[in-house]
Amino acid sequence: MTRIGTSDLHVFPLALGGNVFGWTADEQTSHDVLDHFVAGGGNFIDTADVYSAWGEGNSGGESETVIGSWLRKSGKRDDVVIGTKVSQHPEFPGLGAANVAAAARASLQRLGTDSIDLYYAHFDDQDTPLEETVRAFDQLVKDGLVRYTAISNYSVERGAEWIRIAREHGLAEPVAIQPHYNLVTREPYESTIAPFAHENHLSVVPYFALAAGFLTGKYRSAEDFAGKDREGQVSGYFSDEGLAVVDALDTIARAHDTEIATVALAWLQAQPDVAAPIASARNLDQLPALLASAELQLTDDELSTLGDRSAAVPA
Repeated sequence: MTRIGTSDLHVFPLALGGNVFGWTADEQTSHDVLDHFVAGGGNFIDTADVYSAWGEGNSGGESETVIGSWLRKSGKRDDVVIGTKVSQHPEFPGLGAANVAAAARASLQRLGTDSIDLYYAHFDDQDTPLEETVRAFDQLVKDGLVRYTAISNYSVERGAEWIRIAREHGLAEPVAIQPHYNLVTREPYESTIAPFAHENHLSVVPYFALAAGFLTGKYRSAEDFAGKDREGQVSGYFSDEGLAVVDALDTIARAHDTEIATVALAWLQAQPDVAAPIASARNLDQLPALLASAELQLTDDELSTLGDRSAAVPA
């Protein structure tokens, strides 16, 4: 287990992404994935109030609702750490104080729980004074609705200002940061966010850890993702240099008799201050490769090879 920042939250070194729940994974399939994730040692579930408003017939909150129904059915609330986010739900946009309070209560209702373990500001809201947002998050902690706060998609400058305000006024400080980071997207994370996170004792919980599936090895040509749900996302990672990273992952995976995705996640887990990369499974077949990453120890040479190959990927 890995400790999240300065909190008392201890998590499995992989967060199960809830973005697919209620979207490409129906309720029963999602419940099955959650059951097997916990049975395999997992305890960290990542979602957001907006998941998955983009799905046909969805309006946002579907993922939290599915997780909530699983919690009621399984009785596993005390066995898991739940992280969710605010600012993007169609009914609760932005980070104004009243909106944050209302959105948090709506998330709690969907999840069917009394408190959120880790509550993220999903995207920065520069139309709201930052101190108002920081105080709103602190109030949720004081009210017992949120255990710890965190930030996602924040620049170093805005993250540093959040922490300055919190320290100056004795308010709850974030314990984690969620950036876009993987083997084919290393910047701007490594040059800016990584030093900031280390200096401020923030655990890093990278999203798009498998680059929308590109780092599973299933997209070796443009035809492989044409017309798929994630075509727009995958195309952004697709390049000769990116494919060279996948080739290196494949070689290392064969040496360990494991999956390409397992190696890609293990590389992230080996990076400083990374607590738990986020990866989603829309069915049970995809889950074993994710869980296996917690047990895979890459050699220094393997880490170096992947680092060198990925460094050539265009920013």
